[in-house]
Amino acid sequence: MQARLRFLGAARNVTGSRHLLEVDGTRILVDCGLYQERQFASRNWDPFDVPPASLDAVLLTHAHLDHCGLLPKLVKEGFQGKIYCTAATAEIAHIILLDAAKIQEEDAAYKRKRHKKEGRVSPREIVPLYTVADAQACGPLFVPVPYGQSVSISPHLHATFSEAGHVLGSSFINVTVQQDGQTRDVLFSGDIGRAHRPLIRDPEAVRDGDYILVESTYGDRLHDDRTDIKTRIAEVINATRAAGGHVIVPSFALERSQELLYHISELIREGTIPRLMVFLDSPMASAITRVFRRHTELFDEAARQRLQIKDCPFDFPGLKFTETTTESKAINTMKGTAVIIAGSGMCTAGRIKHHLANHISHPQNTIMFVGYQAIGTLGRRIVDGDPEVRILGANYPVKARVVQIPGFSAHADRDELLHWLSSLPKPPRRVFVVHGEAERAQHFGRYLRDRTGWDILVPDYGEEVILN
Repeated sequence: MQARLRFLGAARNVTGSRHLLEVDGTRILVDCGLYQERQFASRNWDPFDVPPASLDAVLLTHAHLDHCGLLPKLVKEGFQGKIYCTAATAEIAHIILLDAAKIQEEDAAYKRKRHKKEGRVSPREIVPLYTVADAQACGPLFVPVPYGQSVSISPHLHATFSEAGHVLGSSFINVTVQQDGQTRDVLFSGDIGRAHRPLIRDPEAVRDGDYILVESTYGDRLHDDRTDIKTRIAEVINATRAAGGHVIVPSFALERSQELLYHISELIREGTIPRLMVFLDSPMASAITRVFRRHTELFDEAARQRLQIKDCPFDFPGLKFTETTTESKAINTMKGTAVIIAGSGMCTAGRIKHHLANHISHPQNTIMFVGYQAIGTLGRRIVDGDPEVRILGANYPVKARVVQIPGFSAHADRDELLHWLSSLPKPPRRVFVVHGEAERAQHFGRYLRDRTGWDILVPDYGEEVILN
């Protein structure tokens, strides 16, 4: 048996997840993600490493943009196969891709307008990476697959999706390769979540894996579980209210926004914070929240019990879902303290940029980060303490209070990843450490090797290996 595996993204970096598996003329791509780090963003515009039309299928682990965000470009450039994923992932990915396409179009138009106003001549035409029409063309290609049910990609390739516990509908994928009378299991972790998180179920145990691609986003550290997330949120909201400011929360539309609403609803119910206006200023997050309502079968036991007593975490006094741009702009004119949750989570695009431009230079406000900030993103520069940042073409001094609340991560940490891998019934032939900043991936690779004795590789971008 011989199969080829190529690492076409998320290799020694976090975003742009894309892995190519080739077996006996069949080509499948596992994830097709957008690069979000500034230093790698140009790769989004590069031609694909293989002709999209030559791909037989895409397997999608989950609907985060760094895992699905280049699908419209893939389809635009010739891919006509099927995109296999869970039903919830298909619904959420459709929402996220349409939103991303709209942002691509709006950002291109805004940049053209700004350049014209400034009298600048661009060396090339300013166009979106892909359009709303390109994103819509992906829809008919999605094929929902239930957890635990094997799907045949070809006579010698079969895929099974298992609960990853990362976001609603997320999966790790086991691809079984049968060739020349031999069978090998190639496991793609996607992003692995943490046990005992609100709303969604815990990750399933690993059952098979001769070759394993494992994420390493937090592979060099342990999460600070001493942090009481609800207490920290309450402290931030109450302190900002006393100062007469607003709490601005850059948040991912998928999972993080819903988890944040879950905590705020509990704080209001308990009386720990007063009733106040909470704006979910993201049409995408609002649409995804409706997907959560439709897929309560994927909730954990505690969340299902809350629903049984008619206590929905997405419906409490003061919560407003803003849909239009006019509604979003109106938030900036309101009096009193409000919590404004907007995307994107790393401040790379979307309405959060406008809220930051309006609030980041005023000391009574708080910028509250509840998620990972990749190197090179605006969010990372703010978290790292840059005294001035550039937003929408203008420079702004950072005078607002900046707070980062640990413990929100939907990614397993170093020991949690090891615990997840330790459920393997037998040692893998090889483990490939991906989806992590270079130093973190290498650190996790050394840690795994020291603890298990397994054969570990931290692949380079574009590297190809043979699986025997």
